[in-house]
Formats: sequence, structure tokens, C-alpha cells
Amino acid sequence: MSQRNIHLPVSVLMAAALVGCTAEMLPGGGEGPAPVKLDVIFVATDLEIVNAMLTLAGVTRDDVVYDLGYGDGRIVIAAAKEFGARGVGVDLDPQRIREAQANAVRAGVADRVAFRVQDVFDTEIQPATVVTLFLSPELNARLRPKLTSQLKPGSRIVSHRYGIGDWVPELTETLSVRGTRNHIFLWRVP
Repeated sequence: MSQRNIHLPVSVLMAAALVGCTAEMLPGGGEGPAPVKLDVIFVATDLEIVNAMLTLAGVTRDDVVYDLGYGDGRIVIAAAKEFGARGVGVDLDPQRIREAQANAVRAGVADRVAFRVQDVFDTEIQPATVVTLFLSPELNARLRPKLTSQLKPGSRIVSHRYGIGDWVPELTETLSVRGTRNHIFLWRVP
């Protein structure tokens, strides 16, 4: 068998060596940051439902509305723009914060809302007078102890679609949007 010598420029050899090392040197094996594990997927709440949620909660300019799992920010933005409230959105997905902040700027309420990339279970919610939810039945039930221990008596909690375990809501509203029946629940912290 004959041997052949292949002569490659030093720059090609160095580039090949670096490509092999780069994946080991970068956090996550060169694939960028690991994706965040989300408990629920983002599904935008129809604006008619957003308005119904905030109306059912009786939001006013004196309220501080926390949306746990804010998605694109539409609930706290509507609370600020349509009801004059202040708002805070809390979500695990860092990609959503840029979208929510841009939406707040477009709506002219960036000075009245804030968005945090945090786990809803680690977030202090004492300043809230209204908390909005569109999560899952399991997450809502897990949040109940936090809601009842951190919120002041009289604070309102409103949820789209799902209840909070066996906690009986004070009010339930059903509305049809685009041919789908939507349930909105309201609780008041005792």
C-alpha cells in the first residue's frame, strides 16, 4: 500500500482543531444555553377574555395586577392601558420578556408595567391586589397556599379556564369567543 502525504495550509488545520474543541469549551456543548423547561406552553389569551378577566376582578387604577405566566404581557398591559392599574408579569421563559417589553412600549404603558423572568413559586407577590392565571389545574392548585398566605385579605385572583383545586370560586363567568366556551373564575382572599 502506498502512502500519500497531504499538505494542507496551517490555517485549515488550526480551524479543524478548533472546531473539534469548541463544542467542549462552550457551555451546553456549543449549542448555546439549555432551553428552559416550561410547565405550560404559551397560548395567547384572546383580548375579549383578557378584558372579561380584568372586569370580573374589578380592576381599577388603584390596583397592582400580577400575571403569573405572562406570555406576551397582554394581561398586565391591558390592566395598565384600559384600567389604569400598574402591572407585573412573571414568567420562566426569557424569550417572552423582550416581546412583552416591546408590546408595553407600543401600548404606551412601559412606565406602568414590569416583566420578570422568575419561577412563579419563587416570586414574592405581596404587592399584588389582583393576580391573574392561565396556567394548568395542577399549577393553580399548587399555587393556592402561596396565594392565600402572601396576598392581603380582599385581594382578587382570576383564572381563565381552570379552577384552583377544591377552592370554590366566588364568581364564575362563561363567555363564548370564536365559538369556544370560556370559563373565568374569581376568588377573593379571606
